[in-house]
Amino acid sequence: MLNPEMNAKLKSLAKDEASLLELTVLLNKATERAEIAERNLSLLEAAIRNDYDSIIITDLSLESPGPQIVYVNDGFTKMSGYSREEVIGKTPRVLQGPKTDRVILDKLKHSLANGQSFFGQTVNYRKDGSEFLNQWDIHPLLDNSGTITHWVSYQHDITERKRAELSIFDTNADNEELYEQSKSTIIDFAQDGTVIAANKSFREMLGFKKEELRDVKIWELMPAQYGRAMESQFERLWEDEFTKGSSYRMMLRHRNGLPIQVEIHTKNLELSNSNIVRGDIRNLSLRKRVLDTLKKRNSDYNKLFERKVDFNYGLILDENQNLRFKWISDGFQRVTGYSVDECLSADGWNKLVHPEDVSLIREHMMKAFDGRSSTENYRIVTKTGEVKKIIDYAKPDALDANGAPQAIVASAIDVTDRKESTV
Repeated sequence: MLNPEMNAKLKSLAKDEASLLELTVLLNKATERAEIAERNLSLLEAAIRNDYDSIIITDLSLESPGPQIVYVNDGFTKMSGYSREEVIGKTPRVLQGPKTDRVILDKLKHSLANGQSFFGQTVNYRKDGSEFLNQWDIHPLLDNSGTITHWVSYQHDITERKRAELSIFDTNADNEELYEQSKSTIIDFAQDGTVIAANKSFREMLGFKKEELRDVKIWELMPAQYGRAMESQFERLWEDEFTKGSSYRMMLRHRNGLPIQVEIHTKNLELSNSNIVRGDIRNLSLRKRVLDTLKKRNSDYNKLFERKVDFNYGLILDENQNLRFKWISDGFQRVTGYSVDECLSADGWNKLVHPEDVSLIREHMMKAFDGRSSTENYRIVTKTGEVKKIIDYAKPDALDANGAPQAIVASAIDVTDRKESTV
């Protein structure tokens, strides 16, 4: 349901009761779709809490200053100390510092430039300057035509996990509490395929209790046809894949019978009295559901702003911090009565804005110059003196070397006489 303020705004824009009803129905439907998408995303983000600390979505730009962040979840703010407002429109490079591995960053850029996923880790820095070891798992987000539109980065603070691993080495794998409570999904298995240990996250993923995994072979945790194939080639995989620190995709089976596609990143523990491989598991089936939901959320978000705009324009701040048109699209003269040339001058912006809405409009535009998108209703005065009502959507455009917007772009809709949604 719409709040009283929004109802009042719709009523002021509607020509009659029929128009008000139409606007209200459209806005309620759009709001409901957005709320459903947000709930689904929240549920899936909660489901992956054992695998990842945070999610970042960026656009595609790889040139300096780098891709812009368009979305972060609550996990990111907790992990990094940055608020959403501080990073939206900025680049993930805000997390980098003196110990960030340049070689890893170059590999990352190369993978993304070629449209490939990337898995890696390096030292990053929180807002307070403290270090943490960040593990990335980055994948492309595709539209319906298969074109990459964004990058989705799953991130995990593995600082404690690395400490736990060192401790396990030092104590001959006896530090059970660190292993059990690790946020990663971990399984240890021996050269004959016997599962030596599996932490809480792994057991929850497959729905098993701790005692149910005693003396189980790893292929017995797979669907029958995959299990038989794994058993027949396990000796070769042990020598050529698992003990050499490789990544390998396999199909596991939940206790209820449902298949779960995973990727296992292995390392050889080489303990003094045994040869054990540790597998760090990534749930690819869950990741696919997350990506599908993120794509739907992105689509629903775009639909909220799908409408025929009357004109687009770019704004900059001049040397006196005054707003000034950088460019104006077709349709401007039809709405305002001014030619494009008349308003590209230094005082062009001031000609257009309604004197009583100057402060409101500037606040709206400065949000975009601060790196945030903004939607606002305001009035303009045409060349003939007519007052028109505008709905305006503004967002950051060009960035400087520090990631701050140098210009913004905006879309304007004349709603003076229109019967359409004002979402």
